[in-house]
Amino acid sequence: MSQENRPIQEEEGAMQRMGASLANWAEKWFPDAYVFAAIAVLVVVIAALAMGRTPAQVSVDFGKSFWNLIPFTMQMAFVVIGGYIVAVSPPVRKIIMWLAQFPKTPKVAVAYVAFVAMIASLLSWGFSLIFAGILMREVSKRVAGVDYRAMGAAGYLGLGSIWALGLSSSAALLMATKGSIPPALLKISGVIALADTLFTWQNLVMIVVLLILSVWICYASTPTADKAKTVEMAGITYKEENEDIGTPQTPGEKLEFSPVLTLVIVALGLVYLYDVFSTKGGLAALDLNTYNFMFLIAGMLLHWTPRSFLRAAAKSVPMTGGVLLQFPLYAGIFGVLMGSGLNEVLAHFFVSISTKETLPLVGGIYSAILGLFLPSGGGKWVVEAPYLLQAANELHVNLAWMVQVYNAAEALPNFINPFWMLPLMGLTGVKARDLAGYSTLQLIFHTPVVLLLLWALGLTLPYVPPVLG
Repeated sequence: MSQENRPIQEEEGAMQRMGASLANWAEKWFPDAYVFAAIAVLVVVIAALAMGRTPAQVSVDFGKSFWNLIPFTMQMAFVVIGGYIVAVSPPVRKIIMWLAQFPKTPKVAVAYVAFVAMIASLLSWGFSLIFAGILMREVSKRVAGVDYRAMGAAGYLGLGSIWALGLSSSAALLMATKGSIPPALLKISGVIALADTLFTWQNLVMIVVLLILSVWICYASTPTADKAKTVEMAGITYKEENEDIGTPQTPGEKLEFSPVLTLVIVALGLVYLYDVFSTKGGLAALDLNTYNFMFLIAGMLLHWTPRSFLRAAAKSVPMTGGVLLQFPLYAGIFGVLMGSGLNEVLAHFFVSISTKETLPLVGGIYSAILGLFLPSGGGKWVVEAPYLLQAANELHVNLAWMVQVYNAAEALPNFINPFWMLPLMGLTGVKARDLAGYSTLQLIFHTPVVLLLLWALGLTLPYVPPVLG
């Protein structure tokens, strides 16, 4: 090969070496998502026993709470189902195909997927996972030499960075809806409008800073083509999806290929949504049930016929298997934490060492630690909110900012918690250990930046007493 035809090999930078080292370590040592959840159960059980609970009491606490999150589990499953149905609809797939043509080099491709995934997560974390998953599959087909581990972690970025600062924030939506706030919590906080949480300049600053940071890390750490581990090396094959739904073979199948029934259901859904938004008042209506309903209705309309819609739904259901099996384990962990009083001990400890200036920082650390054991955006907020918001009242810290403290910090453990990786893993064929290395790299940089922002931006907000009643 002549000198001029040899591929140019870039010098490997510090970020690339760090990313590759973490990826190699994770491939060897990081457990399966279910094993990770089981380890969390073991850790919490040992802590509860150390606090004086008997094995029988811990077992009862675990079993009594095992099914307590079933409604929330189904909501999370439908976030995945609805997001997938919309993402694979013909119009959205065309958009993905169009987007996939722009990146030309491995570094740009990974940074590009990260940017798109994070922007999509501001709308819906479930949609972000599926949209980014399909995008990374298409980009991987077009750009040679892309490291599939770096690409996978980029597609997962919405869940580990800014999703909770966007419109699918369970905590912010909960606090904005009076009927959804537990009565005991309502007496502490009152209703906190989305205008005071998600739609503030402080929240926008956090989004922009974390978006730039994440994209830079992806670009700087992605290995060059000659050092990349590609999907072909990993034995992963991305097959072309067959979009042809066929034609009706019997008179009974004709309605499956007709949009008539779809349009009837969509019309009913749109009238209902109009009533919800007009009755509750705009953004106050954006709870998880409304979100899921909107995505299902949109999915029906985008697929146009029942046959196309049902085929997409059937493909989405296997991706919810991990959610359905593992969420009860986390509900059991929740029961052990509550039964032993471990959560209360931790909460009071962090509050006792806080001041008006440091509560956002300390509360963020507490939320991030607890998030390793309770990966539930809305469910975990119900556990933390009484302590965090009561402390905010006592120390005269802005209540709405404490909601955002929770949102930003709660996302940090998602970088290494494989529970939220499950939908992306099902779509792309990767394993948690494939994503964990580059996700850990993001966590290393995000943690100090997030905590610094929570502290500094919190100083700009005055305390506003809650409006009760």
